Amino acid sequence: MSVFSLGILVIAVPVQIQALTGSVWQVSVATALDGAGMAGGMLVGGVLADRHDRRALILVARALCGVGFVLLALNGLLAAPSLAALYLVSAWDGFFGALGLTALMAATPALVGRADLAAAGALTMITVRMGAILAPLVGGAVLGFGGVTANYLLAGLGTLATLIPLTRLPTLRPPPAAPQHPLRAIAAGLAYLGRDRLVAAVMLAGTLHATFGATRVLFPALASMNRLDGVATGSLYAAVPLGAMLGAVTSGWVARVRRPGVLLLGAIGVCAAAVAALGAAPGLPALLIVLAVLGYAGSIAALVQAILVQTHTPEAMLGRVSSLWSAQDIVGETAGAMTLGAFARLSPLLGAAWLGLGGLAAAGALLVGCGPLRRVRGEGPPDGRRVDV
Repeated sequence: MSVFSLGILVIAVPVQIQALTGSVWQVSVATALDGAGMAGGMLVGGVLADRHDRRALILVARALCGVGFVLLALNGLLAAPSLAALYLVSAWDGFFGALGLTALMAATPALVGRADLAAAGALTMITVRMGAILAPLVGGAVLGFGGVTANYLLAGLGTLATLIPLTRLPTLRPPPAAPQHPLRAIAAGLAYLGRDRLVAAVMLAGTLHATFGATRVLFPALASMNRLDGVATGSLYAAVPLGAMLGAVTSGWVARVRRPGVLLLGAIGVCAAAVAALGAAPGLPALLIVLAVLGYAGSIAALVQAILVQTHTPEAMLGRVSSLWSAQDIVGETAGAMTLGAFARLSPLLGAAWLGLGGLAAAGALLVGCGPLRRVRGEGPPDGRRVDV
């Protein structure tokens, strides 16, 4: 339900900003502000998730996100919608969305058991991607008939409706921990990354992978260049999750890979090649194929990251490490968005080509320089329970 709501929203914000300003750079700024809010929410959420009931955090954060979406709908009703309000609410929703996501990530091993993380991750990706495929298509159709206000209103109502099933979660309190200043708690999470070279290497690879998620800032410009209608524009947003869902459905082999770190970097390399290929795609069918390949490889990379991080991090650190893991995703995507926005002043396709080629070079450098990723064979979590990956 939440992914369906967010998918409807994801098409409305960039399309509205593009319509108001005609600038890919302004779309990139909104993405960067959303990313900054998410980064802050991840860090705060990580500390809170290691101290307080994770169920309560999820419920509060989700409710505040829904309020933000309703505010966007009210702004859309104005004769002259405020660009500043779009930026402000983007940061608001980024913050509280990330806070709730961090708590949910930290709670996942307790809900499903660490031995079943690979299967649970694949199942989650399937259901999430199904929503992400359908939502942009519906959002594009709603955009054509009811405008952005209808999209925002649907997103807000759908997000608030997720509170109903979430109330059925059990109490999810973290293990007891000694009182600690929030900044010291964050510092302890960073110190753990300094000690665990494997998890730190996964984070570094994840930052590179996250930069390719920024390609969506180009979609409004690509739609304009190819003279696409609302439904066709929605198909651009749906192509990546469609590829990701195919990756999740066929991901059973991932748990049997002997060198998951090498697989991770290989999948990231495919993502980079797909982004670079956007500049050579001659029309809508080619664009959709390239974006589906990007989604497929990205889903494999994301699943391997989740397995490695969650099976090699102790329970007492999962909140903070999960927050840092997610925060690096936001940092990477924000950097990618700003890079694309800067290059897009010359040509959107030039920006995609440079980001993709740079990502290929970076993936090759990580393969050579990150020994822990090359050597990992699924040693298992720090508490001694073996988990094969």
